[in-house]
Amino acid sequence: MPKVLVSDKLSETAVQIFRDNGVDVDFLPDVGKDKEKLLEIIGQYDGLAIRSATKVTEKVIAAADNLKVVGRAGIGVDNVDIPQATAKGIIVMNTPFGNSITTAEHAISMMLALARQIPAADASTRAGKWEKSKFMGVEVTSKTLGIIGCGNIGAIVADRAQGLKMKVIAFDPFLTPERALDLGVEKVELDELLARADFISLHTPLTDATRGIISAENIAKMKKGARLINCARGGLVDEVALKEALENGKLAGAAMDVFEVEPATDNPLFDAPNLICTPHLGASTTEAQENVALQVAEQMSAYLMHGAISNALNFPSISAEEAPRIMPFVKLAEMLGSFAGQLTESGIKGVRIEFEGHVADLNTKPMVSALLTGVLKPLLGDVNMVSAPVLAKDRGMHVETVNREQQGAYENYIRLTVITERQERSVAGTVFADGKPRLIQVKGVNMEAEITPSMLYITNEDKPGFIGRLGTLLGNENINIANFNLGRVESGGDAIALINIDGELSDAQVKTIAALEGVKQAKPLHF
Repeated sequence: MPKVLVSDKLSETAVQIFRDNGVDVDFLPDVGKDKEKLLEIIGQYDGLAIRSATKVTEKVIAAADNLKVVGRAGIGVDNVDIPQATAKGIIVMNTPFGNSITTAEHAISMMLALARQIPAADASTRAGKWEKSKFMGVEVTSKTLGIIGCGNIGAIVADRAQGLKMKVIAFDPFLTPERALDLGVEKVELDELLARADFISLHTPLTDATRGIISAENIAKMKKGARLINCARGGLVDEVALKEALENGKLAGAAMDVFEVEPATDNPLFDAPNLICTPHLGASTTEAQENVALQVAEQMSAYLMHGAISNALNFPSISAEEAPRIMPFVKLAEMLGSFAGQLTESGIKGVRIEFEGHVADLNTKPMVSALLTGVLKPLLGDVNMVSAPVLAKDRGMHVETVNREQQGAYENYIRLTVITERQERSVAGTVFADGKPRLIQVKGVNMEAEITPSMLYITNEDKPGFIGRLGTLLGNENINIANFNLGRVESGGDAIALINIDGELSDAQVKTIAALEGVKQAKPLHF
């Protein structure tokens, strides 16, 4: 009988779920705060169920001789050393969807409180001022709500807003027209959303692409008198720019549940007018905390008793026997997905994944998950091998797989075709005898390129002198070329350059390269 330690405060119902599933469980809710005690006893257990108080450090993992799974009741796993857990073969699970309704409801609550200035009116009334004329609000009925990020939580916010008779528009590069139709929202580009929305609610993860998405420049594009709600992630909003917009009247108000630095005990926004602040309460309801506790107990029991895996963060779905054959192709699949995801700038309707040769006879499900992870991660950030298919489905992405015998020169290869609203573009790769993944085709152009941590992708006109100009420019910018790979459709047509470089490119360097004569597109890639 597997044995689980519950070292944080989970509900008795969650503890009973373990027992009902045949799992022996010790409920010691205070041991997570006692580092020495945890180190002393962790070696007895097959599973560890935690919230945020227990720190699963390298030392704890080293002492956990029998541990097979760590289950986090909630989404954040900053308190778990995932690389060390992975190295030791310990599965790390979380519950990413247990607080979606709670967070969405908080956003709606913040919007309504903002519309009617409820916190300020409450404080004024309690002070005996009775300033009825001061707190003139606005209705939300018939107003336009702009949702930035229309995934699981954003979709729930859209549904609730429609119940309030609001017009809902949404910006999300992964939202397909079909999914938008199902949700009853109008899909728009970011600039249009900023210009049209009376209220803007953020529901996107914090990634390089979304950091500071509400910048001074984008605030200037908003409708005068618009109101902003952020119950997603700190760092999405330029807090200094927001304060200025509230002070000069560009925005009529803002409601913030998250901040760039937390705990937010001293923040420039706190002195701003027409601002509502809450201390990261998005997931703080009794129901949400109960839901994630029950969910993690069910997940851990299913794994320990039956081998079923859900919401794993460190790719547990390959057995030890098949890992040596599959892992190189998993790595290739994620790199192909990442390559395509970093280059795709419009909404993705679907992907087609072709497996040819020996790879088609392997377990391709982990490869599909890895590929979708690569595609989605550049914009969604918090994506893992298990959640990627769910997130793709939530966004209406159609995933097609094709398995066939070897037909061409390569013994095996994987081809990914990304289908957007505008076009279809493909990238293909293989694994050579050395076990390293290689690109063999990009957008129909044959080329062979090793995938390295830092690369530069360029499409250009195939004209004499271009390579010389590009090489000179990179040299002048002190950018060292590790490898230079070229391909073209036809003489004088479009060409592709894939350049392996040492170090990272700055935004200024990318702009300089993009402005070079003959360049049609220049984009840094990171793997």
